[in-house]
Amino acid sequence: MKLTKTVLAAALAVAVIDVHAAAQAPRMASPAIRAAQSDARLLAAMADKRPALGLDADHGHRVSHHHPGAEGTQVVRIDHTYKGVRVFGSESLVVTNAAGRVVSETVHDRRSGLGKGKANLLGQATASFDVKPTLSAGEAIERAGRGIEPKRFAAAPPQAELIVYPLVRTERVKEAADKREEDLNALDVVDVVTGYELAWYVRSRYVVGSRPVYRDSIVSARDGSILAEWDALQTAEGVGHSQYNGKVPLHTTPAGAMFRMIDPTRGSGGSFGGLAITNADHGNATGEVYTHTENIWGDGKQFVEGGSTSGVNGQTAAVNAMWGMANTYDMLKRTLNWHSLDGKDTATHINVHVNKAYDNAYYDDSCRCMSIGDGDMFYNLGSIDVIGHEMSHGVTAATARLLYFAESGGLNESSSDIIGEVVESYARNGGTGDGIPAGGNDWSLGKEIARDGVPLRWMHKPSLDKRSPDAWSSSLKGLDVHYSSGPNNRMFYFLSQGSDATPTSESYSKYLTGKPAAMTGIGMDKAYRIWFMALTTKFTMITNYADARKKMIQAAQELYGKGSAEEVAVTRAYAAINVGKDIDEPTVRQL
Repeated sequence: MKLTKTVLAAALAVAVIDVHAAAQAPRMASPAIRAAQSDARLLAAMADKRPALGLDADHGHRVSHHHPGAEGTQVVRIDHTYKGVRVFGSESLVVTNAAGRVVSETVHDRRSGLGKGKANLLGQATASFDVKPTLSAGEAIERAGRGIEPKRFAAAPPQAELIVYPLVRTERVKEAADKREEDLNALDVVDVVTGYELAWYVRSRYVVGSRPVYRDSIVSARDGSILAEWDALQTAEGVGHSQYNGKVPLHTTPAGAMFRMIDPTRGSGGSFGGLAITNADHGNATGEVYTHTENIWGDGKQFVEGGSTSGVNGQTAAVNAMWGMANTYDMLKRTLNWHSLDGKDTATHINVHVNKAYDNAYYDDSCRCMSIGDGDMFYNLGSIDVIGHEMSHGVTAATARLLYFAESGGLNESSSDIIGEVVESYARNGGTGDGIPAGGNDWSLGKEIARDGVPLRWMHKPSLDKRSPDAWSSSLKGLDVHYSSGPNNRMFYFLSQGSDATPTSESYSKYLTGKPAAMTGIGMDKAYRIWFMALTTKFTMITNYADARKKMIQAAQELYGKGSAEEVAVTRAYAAINVGKDIDEPTVRQL
């Protein structure tokens, strides 16, 4: 079912405006009470619209979470429910401005096949869908863990949530019925709900030996069969005196005669009250915060296995991590007014020296923190683009929550690759200012950590890694998310830098058929502002490439105007990766 903008905005605006007005009354309620009142009125307004949408009384709404949006907006994400149970992947997003007025309201609808209302597209087959499970939550957790090595321990307690799971099939639109498979464009196919299963959404977070095994599973609540499963470890594999950036400034905290690697100037709350670096000391849990008698850290050299993780050589990994984390924090705050990972300025931390000779870095939403390995085939994985990449997973987890499989997983990874390049550019140009500089990054991920100098991924031509495609195809959803991210990475490169009309160029796209043959880029600053707005205020957990294009165009229109050069550039950048049709640029462009 397609993502659509509904007619609820007017009614929702009334509800939100009423709450805003009430908040200005002399006898003001606490922020928590005002938020609860606002949520209640918002949900009531949505419930009132059910008859007009053809939904029966079994359909409901539940506020999932709030977070800041781009350009000073606020976002309320609302799950759709059926008989009180969440319909997986079906949700509404309501965006309000500083005055409390509705800016936009977007619905991703996967609930319409349920119930006895007129909207039930599947008829009597689901008119009396039962939400009473046969399988218990504990049994579902046991089923989900059967394929994981029994010698394990839980990094976080397993969780099981009862859901209504839509069964989805990808179908061609009528106009593309006779196209060859290789000629399909992303807009030639749509996802169609064909049925529903009552299921448990199980989140397993185990450690086997020294290796984290994070898995999300959809387990049938009827017979315990696994309906879907994907790797949930959000990672960039492979991928003071710092190892990569020379002498760098660090903010630390004095503690008697010692200094602690806690930055009290960035973030608050969290585990340590500010951005912090801890020493996992070859384990995989959060260790002790780094301390030192002098406020001079590290030797700028790769960690020598067998040495002390807390000594001067061991401190270099901490310097790498703190510098990358501080620059990512500063870029988000100064250019987008986004505070820390969640937009609420909650401090995060990075664990370094994770496991032994570990070729990985990953984000863990259970602690809202990152872990960095020392590398074996690679150097220490704390380069600026990898740190930015992992922190971006935290931003995505706090906002769009893009599921880590199929096309949404590719977009999740791509969003992290994009911020990695943005942070690299920002940091290499001094790490100051309210705009993202035009240069300084290398448009590749992990080049610094590679012992042979070969990057993990290339943004301008992803297929250089011989695994990632350069453009969308119907097989994209079956790829590992680190490779299905490729086309969107290329889209962002084209959007920022433009393309090349020479067929032999690595920046050429055969899908650009408009004029001029080489599309014009809009620069990294505008490109990232559009991406960030779309990610935080428009994407849902199952946004795919076609939907990303639609939401990016909307974001460009809101930021720079309908028919603007920026909107044209977004349209052409997606066309360049086989998502939508290409268009001509206006004869005169003013960027």
